[in-house]
Amino acid sequence: MAPNISPDRKIKVLIVTPEITYLPPGMGNIAERLSAKAGGLADVSASLVSALFNMGVDVHVALPNYRRLFHVEIQDLMDAKLSQYRAKLGPDVDGNQRIHLAEDRTFYYRESVYSNYAEDGLKMSLTFQREVINNIIPSVLPDLVHCNDWMTGLVPGLARRWGIPTLFTIHNIHTQETTLETIENYGIDTAFFWKNLYYSRQPACYEESRSTNLVDLLTSGIFGAHFVNTVSPTFLREIVEGQHTFVPPQIQREIANKYFAGCAKGILNAPDPDYHPSTDKALAATYNAENHAENKAINKKAFQAKVGLTVNPNAPLLFWPSRLDPIQKGPQLLAEILYSIIDDYWSLGLQVAIVAEGAYQDHFHAIADHHQLRSRIAVCSFQEALSRLGYAASDFILMPSRFEPCGLPQMIGSMYGSLPIVHDTGGLHDTVSHLDVAKNSGNGFVFEHYDANGLRWAINEAMRFYGLGRHARQKQVCRVMQEAETTFTHANTAAAYVELYERMLQRPLLPQTDADADASQPL
Repeated sequence: MAPNISPDRKIKVLIVTPEITYLPPGMGNIAERLSAKAGGLADVSASLVSALFNMGVDVHVALPNYRRLFHVEIQDLMDAKLSQYRAKLGPDVDGNQRIHLAEDRTFYYRESVYSNYAEDGLKMSLTFQREVINNIIPSVLPDLVHCNDWMTGLVPGLARRWGIPTLFTIHNIHTQETTLETIENYGIDTAFFWKNLYYSRQPACYEESRSTNLVDLLTSGIFGAHFVNTVSPTFLREIVEGQHTFVPPQIQREIANKYFAGCAKGILNAPDPDYHPSTDKALAATYNAENHAENKAINKKAFQAKVGLTVNPNAPLLFWPSRLDPIQKGPQLLAEILYSIIDDYWSLGLQVAIVAEGAYQDHFHAIADHHQLRSRIAVCSFQEALSRLGYAASDFILMPSRFEPCGLPQMIGSMYGSLPIVHDTGGLHDTVSHLDVAKNSGNGFVFEHYDANGLRWAINEAMRFYGLGRHARQKQVCRVMQEAETTFTHANTAAAYVELYERMLQRPLLPQTDADADASQPL
């Protein structure tokens, strides 16, 4: 089934994703209305597809048909399907054929992409993959399939059997397990490619494993794929070196196997182009690197008034934009030192604003109330517009993550002229370097030791920079904004993926025969 690639045509890439924020309008009549988001994967998928499309890549997307989430009438979908059918009859390829919606009632009436029940997520995953495997891949005949996270973990094993190279992108270290029997009950013939999946124990044979040997979906995706990538180079290295205890050993081992075989890479994500201070409609005043100082002050006053802080454009403002998750994001480090930094920099009017939800929100409310610091500490639930205004208003972004597969707030902060204060890990290491005014280099403040004292040291460094005076600050912030605008772009991210696609196709897979499949060992 592997396609014969002619040198005079573009590579055809099928991106398989359970969620996406938007699609470029040139991809079809209803492309801009196909939005279903649960997390960062949706943004990353949207940005990559758009950038590849704009680069002229023959990019296709497989996506569940979330009718209710898409706010699309059935007639619209039928018209799109009819357009696809007519295009197949003619010599030209219609743009609608680039969008391939997986059809099943499981998707049609959902209020959100995922629910709180693991069984529901597994059901949706297997239903989606059934349509991709049985209908979409045979229809598209891609040169390469690009899968994302555990929800697509069966596809690489099947594509390997057909000789189609697969890139498997790991956004989050999360997996689910199920049996071959359950997978087959959803209409996927695993007997055809069962040897390309990863099991909880060494399988003796298909029949012995079918009902009792659990298939690990994320690890299967890694194991079966031609290449894998994480969303930052340093996070990949940290996994390979075993630095993170939260990474299950089988996932760590399979990623390391790919890495040492030369089949793993870290590619940084980039913020959506909609995040730009010169065009952001959520701001009180738009601005660019050259006029940032005056207009950031306008945004600061507007933000302070909205969240109940003392309105003072000269007060240094620290902004927390990420979810308040103590396992990953480190809000407990800030909670431990919050009162002391407000007290120590009281004369400067230091303020801290949190626009985020999560387990630690109540802790910050309690600190602000206990010390009667509501004029200096703001704690608000997440709102998109308020968060955007916070980037424009603040002087510094707080991201003391224990680990970070990539991270986008530190990039957005740099683009908006809010310098990031970060722990030296993962994607933060790859995107933030310590500011050195004398050398006119760096874009933030980096601490190495993950504890409250480390974060306190970095905040002190930021406040020392703030004390240099307006002219020195403005010069450095202008430089940081200009560098961020050229560095953190979808074009750079897409170019890295295209380079990896080309590299993969230079090492083509041959379709597996039954004998090949029988000879392979998944563990």
